[in-house]
Amino acid sequence: MNATDRKVLVWDLPVRVGHWLLATCFVVAWLTGESEEWRLVHVLAGGGAVGVVLFRLLWGLFGSRYALFVDFISGPRAAWCYLKSLLGSKPMHCVGHNPAGGWAIVALLGLALVAGATGWTVYQDIGGEWLAELHEGAANAMLLVVLIHLAGVLVGSLAHRENLVRPMLTGRKDGGAGDGILGSRPVAAMLLLAWVAAVAWWMSL
Repeated sequence: MNATDRKVLVWDLPVRVGHWLLATCFVVAWLTGESEEWRLVHVLAGGGAVGVVLFRLLWGLFGSRYALFVDFISGPRAAWCYLKSLLGSKPMHCVGHNPAGGWAIVALLGLALVAGATGWTVYQDIGGEWLAELHEGAANAMLLVVLIHLAGVLVGSLAHRENLVRPMLTGRKDGGAGDGILGSRPVAAMLLLAWVAAVAWWMSL
């Protein structure tokens, strides 16, 4: 880290709250997926995940600097260059999401939507067995992406000698004086919580 670098605010509250909400909803949904007794909890968790994703899609267009899709979605070549840099002595440092992580986020959001939509149709007895199989397949694919994401966080933390989990709690990462965002957007985070609760309730009806 350069002498001019310091801890700057990178992740706003909607990004952090949404991240941990989605993780929690996924874990709960996964653990209750095979239990008829916990079916309502499973549906609520799946609905909560859908709510987070829908909000995140909007926040990716109108949120703070590092939440925007244009900031972290790049081509496969950029992702490959970043991954190769992890093997060197000076890995590419990104204040926001790295290019490889950006692809993981897109995959997680897309799979969560597919799993949530197909799960809702199954819960409503709409469609046939193929939708139930698609729901299970999307959930399994999402688990695989989650495991790859966790491995990436571990490798990135070791390569950069920086705990990449802590910023998703504190919002702060290593960066220059002009790299930080202006505020944490607490009102938007409260709207996120209300929206997720509403979507989860609606999908459970």
